[in-house]
Amino acid sequence: MSHRSERRGIHVDQSELLCTKGCGFYGNAAWQGLCSKCWREEYQQTRHKQIQEDHALAERLQKEEEAAYANNHQGATQPQPAIAPFSKFEERKTKEKSRKVNTMTKFFTPSAKTPPKKESVPGEALSTPSPSVSRKPLETDRTTQEFIDFLKTLKPGREIFKQCRAFTESMAYKRDLGADELSECVQDFYQNLSDRLHTHFKGSSERVESVMDEVERYMMTRLYEEVFCPETTDDEKKDLAIQKRIRALHWVTIEMLCVPVDEEIPEVSDNVVKAITDVIEMDSKRVPRDKLTCITRCSKHIFNAINTTKKEAASADDFLPTLIYIVLKANPPRLQSNIQYITRFCNPSRLMSGEDGYYFTNLCCAVAFIEKLDGQSLNLSVEEFDLYMSGQASPQRPQAVPSPACSAAFSQMNDSLDLLTGLGVRQERVMEGARRLESDLIDWRDGVEHKVQDVLERFPLEMHPPASPTASSAIDADNVENDHLPSPLQPQLFAG
Repeated sequence: MSHRSERRGIHVDQSELLCTKGCGFYGNAAWQGLCSKCWREEYQQTRHKQIQEDHALAERLQKEEEAAYANNHQGATQPQPAIAPFSKFEERKTKEKSRKVNTMTKFFTPSAKTPPKKESVPGEALSTPSPSVSRKPLETDRTTQEFIDFLKTLKPGREIFKQCRAFTESMAYKRDLGADELSECVQDFYQNLSDRLHTHFKGSSERVESVMDEVERYMMTRLYEEVFCPETTDDEKKDLAIQKRIRALHWVTIEMLCVPVDEEIPEVSDNVVKAITDVIEMDSKRVPRDKLTCITRCSKHIFNAINTTKKEAASADDFLPTLIYIVLKANPPRLQSNIQYITRFCNPSRLMSGEDGYYFTNLCCAVAFIEKLDGQSLNLSVEEFDLYMSGQASPQRPQAVPSPACSAAFSQMNDSLDLLTGLGVRQERVMEGARRLESDLIDWRDGVEHKVQDVLERFPLEMHPPASPTASSAIDADNVENDHLPSPLQPQLFAG
C-alpha cells in the first residue's frame, strides 16, 4: 500500500470565521474575509478613490484640450463649444459623488419638489398598490399586501412604503449595472433606512429589525428576477462547477470525513434527511432571509443528529465536517448563486452576528473546503484520491455490524433470503423441465408428421366413382345364376 501522509483533517478555528479587521463580526469569503460593514467601507473607499482619479483625469484632459485650443486659435476671445464636453463630464462626476448623500435626506418629510396632489382618504396610499405592482405574479401581490398591512400600524408607514416602492421601480432602469453596483444600491438603501428608523424609534433595535425584515421581504420579492444570478456575473458558471465537483466526490464516505453521525439510528437518519431537504429547499425561496432560515434549520438538524449520536453536546469541530457531508449528499441546486444572492442583498446585520450569520459563514467555509478537497484531507494518498476521482476505483465501504437487539430480525431476514434462494433454484429446475418437455413434444409431433407423410407417399389414396343405387342394393347382384331361383316364400296367415 502506498504511503499516506499525515492527515490534515477538517478543522476551522472559530477566529477564522470572524472579520479579518478584528471588528468581532462574522466575515465572508466573498468579501475577502471581511464582514459586510468593513467590506462596504472598503468598497466605498475604493469607489471614492476611483471617482477622484476619474475626476483628475477629466481635469487633465480638459487642460490639455484648452492648451491645444489656445495654441491653434491665437487671439480668439469668445469661448468655444469644444471645451463644453469636458465641463459636462466634470459636472456629471461631481453629481455622481454627491448622489448617494442626497438620496434620502428628506426621508420622513414630503419633498418640496413634489407636485401637490388631490385630497385623499387617510391610508389610501397604503391600500392601493401601483399598477406596476398589480402586474407582478401572485406571490409578489401577496407580499405587497402583507407589507401594506404591516406598515399600517406604523406612523411613518406611508412614507416608508412610498420610498420602498420608488426604489424598487427605479431598479428596473439599472439592469445593466454590475452585481456589485446593484448590491451597493440596495445596501445603501438599507443603511439609510435603518439610520432613519433608529432615529425615529429612538434606538429600539428590535423594532428597527422587524421593519427592516419586512422591507427586505417586500423589496427582494419584487427584485428577485432582476438581481438573482444576473447575466453580468459568472454565478451560473460557478454553479455548474461546484455541482460537477460535488458529483465527482460521490464516493466520499462518512468515515473519510470523520463525521460523528450514526445513520443506523432512526432518529439520526431522520435528522439527516431533514437537513438535506432544508438545504435543497433554500433555492425555492425568493427572500434572502428565508434562504438563511433554511440554512439555520439545516444546521439545527445537524446538531440534533450529532447530539443524538454522541449523547453529548456537539462542538464546532463536529459541525463543519457534518455540514460538508450534508452538502455532498444534497448537491443543492444553484448553490453559488444562492450564496452570492444572500451575500449581496441580505440585511447586513443578519450576516454580521447571530446564529444566522454563524451558520451562513460555516456554509461558505464548507463550500470552500469542497472546492479545495484533496486526498490529505480524507486521509488518502494522492494515487488513491486520483483513482477515486477518475472513477477507476471505488473505496471499500465497511460492513455494518448488527447490534444484539437486531440479531433476531437479521436472522429472520437471512432465513427468508435463504428460502427465497431455494425457491428460486426450484423454480429454475421446474422451468428447465418444462422447456425439455416442450422440446420433446415438438420433436414427437415432427416425427408423427414425417411418418404419416411417408405412408401417404407410398400408398397414395385412390378415389373411385360411386356405384348406382340399384346395383348397390343387392349383395349378389353380379351372380347371373340368381335369375333362375324361385321367388321367395311369402308369409301366410292361418286362422286358428
